Amino acid sequence: MKKGILTLFIGIFLISFVFAQGQGTGTGDETGTQNSGAISQQTQDQDRVQVQEGIHEGEGGQMLKIQTQANNRINLEVGGVSVECDCEMKQEKVQNKTKLYARLSNGKNAEIKIMPNTASERALERLRLKVCSEENQCQIELKEVGSGEQTKLAYELKTQRQSRVFGLFKARMQVQAQVDAENGEVIKIKKPWWAFLASEPEEE
Repeated sequence: MKKGILTLFIGIFLISFVFAQGQGTGTGDETGTQNSGAISQQTQDQDRVQVQEGIHEGEGGQMLKIQTQANNRINLEVGGVSVECDCEMKQEKVQNKTKLYARLSNGKNAEIKIMPNTASERALERLRLKVCSEENQCQIELKEVGSGEQTKLAYELKTQRQSRVFGLFKARMQVQAQVDAENGEVIKIKKPWWAFLASEPEEE
């Protein structure tokens, strides 16, 4: 009888020990995965430094002209189109090519894959305009849009264009377009409420 009870206790002890070891191993694996991700992120951050003034070569071979402005604003010029960004911008060298990143308010780092000249072309095409110039009060800026997890880095182009209300009366219409700086998608078009009453002829 005593041997049977002793054997039972030993069996329960061994099962408990094995179960505890299994649980410990699982936790260790999860911790290891988390640590690996954190180390990878730290390594990436270490490779990136505060953006430097001057001319750099981008991944696509284009020349990136970077200037620092007052109040920590950055001016980025590519292909004759320049934008300002009130952001924390960093750069990373990969095989002598420069990648640009901006730190977002939600803690994420957005890579600036689309350059201002490309973003400007896409925005103008969607707005059916030919040029972005002082004459049509056109401005383009690189900024954060959205909020929370939906926060993105985007180019915002604002301009005025001629329109005709009811096809009769001339009116200047304030329009804007936003282009995602990471994938180049036009994510927003904004026009005044009365735009549905107006025609927007193609610019010559």
